[in-house]
Formats: sequence, structure tokens, C-alpha cells
Amino acid sequence: MKNNPVGWFEIYVQDLGRAKRFYERVFKTDLTPLETPVPGIEMLTFPMERDVCGAPGALVRMADGPGGGNAVLVYFNCEDCAAEESRVAEEGGKVEKPKMSIGEYGFISLVRDSEGNMIGLHSME
Repeated sequence: MKNNPVGWFEIYVQDLGRAKRFYERVFKTDLTPLETPVPGIEMLTFPMERDVCGAPGALVRMADGPGGGNAVLVYFNCEDCAAEESRVAEEGGKVEKPKMSIGEYGFISLVRDSEGNMIGLHSME
């Protein structure tokens, strides 16, 4: 079986409750705790299923861990990225680049989450 280039993503945060609220409300989804054998690390996973497109991932909080302003850019698949973009500011984030065309590859928006991390929103419409 061939794999997608991205197998997992982690978004490091300082305030896990605030970040959970941001992602759940912007993407209309539920994040669930993920057990970890490493003391001091808390993880909340995005919904994930085997044998479907896309990469699984989690929000991660750890003492003295990084959060906000990192150089990792994760693009979330959306039906119409304008819908998710419209919920960003009310959840404590910021729209950096509103929905724009990327030609035959669809549309993207660039936003900052409630922790200051830049994320991308991608849709074909």
C-alpha cells in the first residue's frame, strides 16, 4: 500500500482547552484525548479513520513545549474554506490571507489559531 507523504501532524499549543475550543468550533468536529506513555504530555486527536484520504493528527501540550508562531503549516481539507474562515475570528484566531484562488488546485485561506499557529484551509470550491 502506498502512503501519503504526511503520515501525522502535531500542532503544539500552550492552552489546550482554548485550542480545543478553537478547532472544534471552527471545524465543527470533536477532538478526543489520546493516551500517551510520556508524563507531562497531553494530546487531543482530530477524528481519524483508516483507509481514507488525509493525515491524522493531534493538538499537543507539554511543559515548556513550543506553541504559536512555528514554521509548520498544516492544510485542513474543507468543502468551502470560506465557511471555516468565517468562524476563525470569533474563536480567537485571525485571518491572515482570506480565501484566494490557487488556479486548478482550488482555493486556500491562511489563518492563525487561538495559539498563534498559522494553518491553511483548502477547498476545491
